[in-house]
Amino acid sequence: MSAADTKAVGPPVPVPPDPQPTGKSSSDDAPRVQKRKRKKGELLPYFLILPAIVAIAAVYLYPLGKTVVMSFQDMGRRELWSGEPAPWVGFEQFTNILGDSEFWWVTFRTIVFMAICVTLTMGIGLLVALLMRRLSTWVRLVLTVALIAAWSMPLMVAASIFRFMADSDYGLINTLIAKVVGEDWLGHNWYLNPIQGFGIITLLVVWGAIPFVVVTLYAALTQVPQELEEAAALDGASAYGIYKFVTWPVIKPVFTMVATLSVIWDFNVFGQIWLLRGNKPEPEYETLGLYSYSKAFESTSFSQGTAIALITVVLLSGVAVFYLRQLMKTGEVE
Repeated sequence: MSAADTKAVGPPVPVPPDPQPTGKSSSDDAPRVQKRKRKKGELLPYFLILPAIVAIAAVYLYPLGKTVVMSFQDMGRRELWSGEPAPWVGFEQFTNILGDSEFWWVTFRTIVFMAICVTLTMGIGLLVALLMRRLSTWVRLVLTVALIAAWSMPLMVAASIFRFMADSDYGLINTLIAKVVGEDWLGHNWYLNPIQGFGIITLLVVWGAIPFVVVTLYAALTQVPQELEEAAALDGASAYGIYKFVTWPVIKPVFTMVATLSVIWDFNVFGQIWLLRGNKPEPEYETLGLYSYSKAFESTSFSQGTAIALITVVLLSGVAVFYLRQLMKTGEVE
C-alpha cells in the first residue's frame, strides 16, 4: 500500500476499552431481596391482628377514658340526668377512698377470697389433669365431655343450682349433713355467717373454673416426653421425683399462665356473689367489684364508683404485665 493510500484512509480509529467489572453482580442483590421478603413476612402477623386490635380499642378505650375522667369529677344524679358538666375535684375521690377503712377491709376480703379460689382451682385442676393421663380412652372422653358441659353452663343456671343445694329448708347439703350428724342441720342458713356463705360462693367459682384448668393442663401434659418418664422410672426415681424433675418443668409455663388468668378472673368475681345473694349482697359479701357498683348505683356517687374501679385496674395491672411476660417467655422458648 502506498503512502497516498495510507493518507486517504486516515489515522486508525481508537477502539473503546472493554468495560471493567464493577465488583457487583446479580447474585449480590439476592440477600437484599431476601431481606425485603423477610421484613414483609415479619409484618404480616401484625397486619392480620390489626382489625382485632382496632375492635378491642374501640370497645375498651372510650369506657376506660370516660372512667378516668369521671374519677376526677363529682358526678351525681343531677349531672347524669341533666347533662350538665360535673365539677372537677381533682384527687378528692381517691383521697376519700384510700382514707376509708371500709375500702381496705373490702380489698383484704377480695384478696383472701381470690387466693383461696385460685389455690383450690389450680390444685384440683392439676390433680384431675394428672388423673386423666391414667384413664382409659373412653373414660377420658366421657370426663372431657362432662367438663366442657359444666364449663358451657350459663352462670345463672349454675347459680340457681347452687342456691337450691344450699337452701336452708330443702337444700341437698343440709339434707346430707343431717343424715350423717343429726337433724340439727335442717333449716340451717349458710349465709348468716359470711365465712360459711363465702364457702358456698367459693364452691361455685371453683366448680365453674376447673374445666378450663383441667383441659388446658391436660393438653400441656400430653407434651411431656414419655420416654423421659420411663427412663427416670428405670433409674429408680419415685413418682414424685418423676413429676418434679421431668413433668413439672414442661408444664410450668402453661400452669403459670393459667394461674395468672385465674387471679385476674377471681379478683373480679361479681356475678356469682350477686346471684347467690338474691341481687342484693350484704356489705359482708362485697368484693371490690360489688363495692364499686354499690358506691356508684346505690349511693349515686358515680365518680367514687369509677375511682374504685380505676384503683382495681391499677391493682391488676401488675398481674397483667406478669402474664404478658410469661407469654413472651413462652414464645421465645418455642
